[in-house]
Amino acid sequence: MSLPLAHTLVARTVEVPDVGNLLDLLPSPDLGDALSWVRRGDGLIGIGELTRFRTAGDVRFSDADAAWSDLVAGAVVRDAVRLPGTGPVCFGSFAFSRHSRAGGVLVVPEIVVGRRDGVSWVTTMTAGALAPAGDAADLLPRVAPMRPAVGASFADGALARADWQDSVREVIDVIRSGAVGKVVMARDVIAELDGEPDARRVLGRLSQDYQSCWTFAVDGMIGATPELLVRRERGLLSSRVLAGTIQRTGDDESDLARAGSLARSSKDLEEHEFAVDSLTASLGPFVSSTSAPETPSVLHLPNVMHLATDVTAVLQPEHASMSSLAVAAALHPTAAVCGTPTMRAADVIAEHERMDRSRYAAPVGWMGADGDGEWGIALRSAAVTGPRTLRLFAGCGIVAASDPAAELAESEAKLSPMRDALS
Repeated sequence: MSLPLAHTLVARTVEVPDVGNLLDLLPSPDLGDALSWVRRGDGLIGIGELTRFRTAGDVRFSDADAAWSDLVAGAVVRDAVRLPGTGPVCFGSFAFSRHSRAGGVLVVPEIVVGRRDGVSWVTTMTAGALAPAGDAADLLPRVAPMRPAVGASFADGALARADWQDSVREVIDVIRSGAVGKVVMARDVIAELDGEPDARRVLGRLSQDYQSCWTFAVDGMIGATPELLVRRERGLLSSRVLAGTIQRTGDDESDLARAGSLARSSKDLEEHEFAVDSLTASLGPFVSSTSAPETPSVLHLPNVMHLATDVTAVLQPEHASMSSLAVAAALHPTAAVCGTPTMRAADVIAEHERMDRSRYAAPVGWMGADGDGEWGIALRSAAVTGPRTLRLFAGCGIVAASDPAAELAESEAKLSPMRDALS
């Protein structure tokens, strides 16, 4: 569905007093309705839905990008704030594979509430008429009462644990044959809740516990991702690559020692190097320069630690009009979520993973009218499949030195953010 051709998108952004916790402003308790992109208290939430664009197959990214470009080309914009995320904004989520029935979606909300660097704003979007001016209280809909907390039970998804480990062993054999260097194997877990969860409680828990991550919700795909696929801001691109993981113990001294072992691990360093090289190679055709530290840092999260590298790049003048979504499409899938070489790894995944990833490990985020935006990789995430059911995902990078039992344990650690948030 799209706006009638006879109507023009009209957007007005006004600065408002501090709106408080963005996620508390979500008017509907339903997870499937939530729209959010929040980190350390800053970010965006969407309220209501003006229109959406659905896409599928190989062209799921390009069709969405073109639809958004067409919509905002003739838009009437009154932006009194002029920060990244003001003016017209859409939220998007896309399938990992072109073969997935999940396809892609861009959602254009009626209201966007944002905060950045101490500045709060409200953007209203309408079709064909300028929304009336007013203060924040007039612009924001009434918030529904919080639903009671719920309990949850969890069961294996497409593959039982033992079967998934057998698939990992098969993939290790493929890697050792020399056919591929690294393969990321994902698994899913089904959550059954004893009541309907409240989006503000679930997303609020993720945001509070994982403040260095981006807490997202788009079209029923929710999570807190530590991995930024791409940010485009005034021609500058930035990305955070994560690959190489170790679980935390909860003991500070022990975790410090484990962080040191992760930083020296040849297996994890090799996996991380694959991921960084894949990203920079994908950026190469349309950037004039890239910058990345020679050695990765260790990112500390409550449940795990990752090797991390922040990469920056500058778009070439002839590619300056590339939107953030177009860049995200060019980078997807990265070695961090697929493997190396990417196409060969994707074939191995299709044969041995034995499930549809849906929108797991694919781009999720937001984009403005100028093409600037932020797209993360949908990790530490779940797909809402019913009022009381969700499908949780986790993935592990498999290399020749991998151990199936250790990879299963790592996947369990990566599932804990969503498990804890739900229950």
